[in-house]
Amino acid sequence: MRIAAAVDFDAAASATYRANFPEAEFHEVDVRKLSVDAFDHLVDDDSPLVFSACAPCQPYSSMRPTGSRARPQERSLLLTLIPFLDRLRPDALIVENVPGLQRIPGGSTWNRFLRYLSRAGYSTRWEVVDCRNYGVPQRRKRLVLLASRHGSIDFPVPTHGPDREPYSTVRDWIGALPAIQAGEAHADDPLHRSGALGDLNLRRIMTLPEGGSRSEWPEELWLDCHRKSKGHQDTYGRMRFDDTAPVLTTKCTDITNGRYGHPTQHRAISVREAALLQTFPLDFNFLGSFKSVTRQIGNAVPVLVSKAMGEHISEHLKTVRTGEHG
Repeated sequence: MRIAAAVDFDAAASATYRANFPEAEFHEVDVRKLSVDAFDHLVDDDSPLVFSACAPCQPYSSMRPTGSRARPQERSLLLTLIPFLDRLRPDALIVENVPGLQRIPGGSTWNRFLRYLSRAGYSTRWEVVDCRNYGVPQRRKRLVLLASRHGSIDFPVPTHGPDREPYSTVRDWIGALPAIQAGEAHADDPLHRSGALGDLNLRRIMTLPEGGSRSEWPEELWLDCHRKSKGHQDTYGRMRFDDTAPVLTTKCTDITNGRYGHPTQHRAISVREAALLQTFPLDFNFLGSFKSVTRQIGNAVPVLVSKAMGEHISEHLKTVRTGEHG
C-alpha cells in the first residue's frame, strides 16, 4: 500500500506522523472542519482506495472515569467520515475502536454507521479482536470493522494462540533492552527513558518480585485508600517477562496507573518499552513531551494488528479485481 494522506489535529501526534511518514500528505486539522474535497487530487481511478479511521475511544472506554460524560460531538465523530465515503467511494474501509462502541443501545453512532455502509453497498464484518492473536504481547481487545465495496470480506486467520504460534511475551519485545534507572534516559536512545520515582514509590517497587502486586507490600507502605478498598490491584504492580502485558493506556509509563512496573528493574516501563509492547519498530520516532509521547503510544492501534488487517484487505482487493478483470 502507498500511504496517500492522513488527518489529525493533535500537534505532537501530527509531528510524529510527519517524521515517520514524510511521503504522506498531512492535514493537521479537526476533521469536522476539513473540506470534503480535500483528497480529490490524490485519487487514482486505476488503483484501489482504502480508508482507515479511528475516532477517539474515550467516550466508549470502560476506563472512562465514573460519572464523566462524553460531549455529543465526541460520540458521533465517526459519522463525520460519511461525506468522505460518499464522495470518494473507497474500495475498502478499516475502523478500529474499543469494544464499548458497539454496546451502546438504541440509535447509537455504531448502528447508524453500519446502516449507512449497508445502504452505500458495502459488505461488512466486525469482531472484537484479541490483539494477542496477531502477535501483540498485550491483553488488548479492540473492535475492528472491515468493509468492502467488492463482495463479502472476512478476517485474517489468527497467527498466535492455542494450536498456533505461542502468544508473544513481554520478554520477546523488551527483554534485550539495556537496563536504566528510574528517571534516566539511555544515551543511545532518548526514548528509552523511564519516569522518575519518589523515594516512597521507589521503596514500594523494590519490595515487589517479578509479577508482584501492591498487596505484597509491607503494611507501612500502604496508602489509606488501599486499606479501604481491595480494587485496582494492578496499580503499582510489575509485569512478568514470560507473560503478555496488561492493556497499555495513555498513562502506561506511570506505576500508579496500572501494572506498568518493569518485570525486574526498579522503575516503570520506558517510553521505548511501551512502544515496543505496542509492536512499533525499534527505530520508530516519537515527537513531543514525555507525557504526550506516552499518550500517543497508549492511543495507538498495535502495529501488528494494523499490519494483519492491511495485508488482508490488500489480498482481498487483489482477488476481487482479478475476478472483475479476468
